[in-house]
Amino acid sequence: MTPEQYVQDKAAKSGSSFYYAFLFLPPPRRAAITAFYAFCREVDDVVDEIQDTGVAATKLAWWRKEAASAFAGQPQHPVMKALMPHCEAYSIRLEHLMAVIDGCQMDLEQTRYLDYPGLQRYCHLVAGVVGEVAARIFGQQHEQTTAYAHKLGQAMQLTNIIRDVGDDARRGRIYLPVSELQQFDVKAHEILKRDKPWGYSERFTALMQFQAQRAHALYDEAFALLPEADRQPQKPGLMMANIYRALLREIEAEQFQVLHQRISLTPLRKLWIAMLTNWRGR
Repeated sequence: MTPEQYVQDKAAKSGSSFYYAFLFLPPPRRAAITAFYAFCREVDDVVDEIQDTGVAATKLAWWRKEAASAFAGQPQHPVMKALMPHCEAYSIRLEHLMAVIDGCQMDLEQTRYLDYPGLQRYCHLVAGVVGEVAARIFGQQHEQTTAYAHKLGQAMQLTNIIRDVGDDARRGRIYLPVSELQQFDVKAHEILKRDKPWGYSERFTALMQFQAQRAHALYDEAFALLPEADRQPQKPGLMMANIYRALLREIEAEQFQVLHQRISLTPLRKLWIAMLTNWRGR
């Protein structure tokens, strides 16, 4: 298997909404974003799939060395071999990769966030920076597009957090800020138990509505920042945003029943949204 085949396989198997947006890119840009996405998946899987935090930390340290070696001209992993030929063309820097690893490191070191600014720092690393790199690959002419991409990445990460409350609780994690749990009188043990009698209270629903409203506001703010001249090349990002926002609306329609299940969109619906966005241009 070549490095290019490896990252393509990694992206396809993920089932991510991102994959459907990649399909509409010209081959060079599709190859670049697929390799970058595969890198993000590799480091994220370290945290999600390795239960021993010591082993996971060692693995992340290995990825730091691998990324540095790759930018020094000696990539070893197939993901880095696939990514490096695109870094100069799309201004992908070592600091971008290190930021993503730093975000995954946060998952090993803390399972709670005291307030929203703390959560924002995490979202900046694992999603905002990713959005910035993606925007460069898609084709960016205006500096303001960086702010759009960063805010859009954060909006999608908040959508992930809302969707994954139950899955994260199973791993002992709660990304919803402690201060906001207190604001809505939701106890951490109610989320961690994932029991319907406890979990789906009016208090929990109000908390989740608050989270969804924040995510919607971020989507709107991001869209308002996108320069008209960059709207055409940034279509893949808009496709991802529309897919994620449709997911958020689906979760709202299901009354935030996210503790015992993982609400998702079908592959056909994701593809339809991507095609509709490509046609409409927004």
